[in-house]
Amino acid sequence: MASHVLSLRHIIKSYHDTVVLDIPNLELDYGVYWLLGGNGAGKTTSMKVMAGLIPFRGDILVENNISCNKQPVQYRRLVNYAEAEPLYPGFITGSDLVSLYVKTKGKGYKDIQEVIDLLGVASFIHQPVSSYSSGMLKKVSLLLAFTGTPKVILLDEPLITLDTQSLPLLYTLVDEFHQQYGVTFCITSHQPVTAGSIHLKVEGKNIVKV
Repeated sequence: MASHVLSLRHIIKSYHDTVVLDIPNLELDYGVYWLLGGNGAGKTTSMKVMAGLIPFRGDILVENNISCNKQPVQYRRLVNYAEAEPLYPGFITGSDLVSLYVKTKGKGYKDIQEVIDLLGVASFIHQPVSSYSSGMLKKVSLLLAFTGTPKVILLDEPLITLDTQSLPLLYTLVDEFHQQYGVTFCITSHQPVTAGSIHLKVEGKNIVKV
């Protein structure tokens, strides 16, 4: 029997004694998943929990094997995350961030320079992050999510602040990493995803609105 890609077990996340996330059991198989909900619905909290970036009760396993709580370093190599509104120290450059991620996560499925060129990041990647617009920050965040050899890539609101010319490029990357490298995606959105966007790129795959 094939193992689940991501298994959430007895997940409880609370802020100031208020439970904001309660997931008794959720198994995600290979696919592309949309997490659809309005602002404040808990999408980002869910993503940060799945990325292993904030504390929570319960556990999450990658392929029923690597535990977020017991093997956090291995887990974070297998689960990549791009923030909805990324923030980085202003004095570092995008190139510094890429070097750090490549060193930490190892050789990727795809040469990182190819991803840099595809997303149009090369023109500003050597500049300090403090000079970036919100759209430039978004591109760097997405670029970092495609480093290494993850089993899962979490994209939090990838469509916001991204220019329309870059959207097809993002869909191309999702399609390639999903179909060629077997990566499962979980993508959040606060608005319905229209047919003709990623649906055309991963036609026939497991696209689920949660």
